[in-house]
Amino acid sequence: MQNILLPILSVLLGYAIVLILKPSQNKNLKLLLAFSGAFLLSITVFNFLPEVYAQTNKSVGLFIMIGILMQIVLEFFSKGAEHGHVHLNKDATAFPWLLFISLSIHSILEGLPINNHSSLLLGIIIHKLPVAIILATFFIASKLPKAKIAFFLILFALMTPFGVLLSENSNFIQTYYYEISAIVIGIFLHISTTILFESNEDHKFNITKLITIVGAIAIAYFV
Repeated sequence: MQNILLPILSVLLGYAIVLILKPSQNKNLKLLLAFSGAFLLSITVFNFLPEVYAQTNKSVGLFIMIGILMQIVLEFFSKGAEHGHVHLNKDATAFPWLLFISLSIHSILEGLPINNHSSLLLGIIIHKLPVAIILATFFIASKLPKAKIAFFLILFALMTPFGVLLSENSNFIQTYYYEISAIVIGIFLHISTTILFESNEDHKFNITKLITIVGAIAIAYFV
């Protein structure tokens, strides 16, 4: 049940933080984003990747590359929202369907392997929190109606649990679990490394950010 509830709560918590606290410190949000990127990358490398390689032949590398390419295509439509960037027209009032569809595909895919990885669940909910905060902040600052904002974020919250349920009830996913997992690994590798590269403003050394990243790696190692 936690595999269903926690991803939903992570997004709703991000939305609530924006509504109640109205965070204005961009620096703190970037630190949270850097932590989530480092944690997700570490969970993938320490736990998820070794298992998939142990159960498959070298063709797993091909599926990882497919996942990376798939995420690049998805980001063409989402404008980088998966890793904390939203490049949309703030004056738009229409529902952002392309953003929603691309984020939904991403979220469903990341939900497929959760049942077999408790640590991966933790990585995903930590990843979703800053993304939800950034999306909610952007939409509230835009001219999008409040009902559409709530509708978008609630549907977004439901997509990862939908992936969890899909993996439990689909024979196809169970048959090709490791190949699909390799695709998800590629997606995670692309997102997490992009977060780490983009969170470094002007490519300058930042001791606080470095400590945050090292701390995330250490925590992920012992999870």
